[in-house]
Amino acid sequence: MAAVDDLQFEEFGNAATSLAANPDATTVNIEDPGETPKHQPGPPRGSGREEDDELLGNDDSDKTELLAGQKKSSPFWTFEYYQTFFDVDTYQVFDRIKGSLLPIPGKNFVRLYIRSNPDLYGPFWICATLVFAIAISGNLSNFLIHLGEKTYHYVPEFQKVSIAATIIYAYAWLVPLALWGFLMWRNSKVMNIVSYSFLEIVCVYGYSLFIYIPTAILWIIPQKAVRWILVMIALGISGSVLSMTFWPAVREDNRRVALATIVTIVLLHMLLSVGCLAYFFDAPEMDHLPTATATLNQTVAAAKSS
Repeated sequence: MAAVDDLQFEEFGNAATSLAANPDATTVNIEDPGETPKHQPGPPRGSGREEDDELLGNDDSDKTELLAGQKKSSPFWTFEYYQTFFDVDTYQVFDRIKGSLLPIPGKNFVRLYIRSNPDLYGPFWICATLVFAIAISGNLSNFLIHLGEKTYHYVPEFQKVSIAATIIYAYAWLVPLALWGFLMWRNSKVMNIVSYSFLEIVCVYGYSLFIYIPTAILWIIPQKAVRWILVMIALGISGSVLSMTFWPAVREDNRRVALATIVTIVLLHMLLSVGCLAYFFDAPEMDHLPTATATLNQTVAAAKSS
């Protein structure tokens, strides 16, 4: 049995002296709980590439794809699969509309508003509203231009609704499809290009068309100068959204290819706005003949038949 004197506590002095006397001793470092540990300064981070990754959403793209896969787990032939594309609340739609009307330089529209939950609800109803806004405003504009003419007989042009629907929905689906295919092709050529999904591109194009709804209503004003000013304003806002969204996806590509892609996107957008203005508002009304001329033609046709 050990003696009582052998079980006494010893007071240790300086740790360095103790370790020098017994190098093989095991030491335990107990830090003060209130003391904040000091971190070693790490190597400087590459701000340029990390800003690009943050802008393009590279840091959480894997998480987004995983969540998207979990969200859209139903088979594509079921109603539940397509129901997920319309699973969006009013706040998100208004926030995305506001983002399309107030583009922020240096901010990516997909990363800020779309990537967390891309939807088809907003683009579908924006296109539908734009179709009726263009068709109705075109009819009202034609009526106001000839208002007061005694020989003019107003006839509603319901065919403008179907024509506008074909133009708007074809643009909102076919152009994003072509752009998505092009980005996928370039992504296979240049590995560091970040591509968007087809749903994200459709979402961007759909929300970028919202500015044309109030613009089409204001096109009722029978002044060509006012109409063209409105076209330039709407084209500048929506074109900025498209350019700032898709430029980060192509800027790592060949310089000429990147610039040609952005110019093509803007030119197609310009063709849509200018074409709608020229066809639905500035086109001459050949089918609306004055009442006197129509009556004369009917009289001549009746005389020939008799």
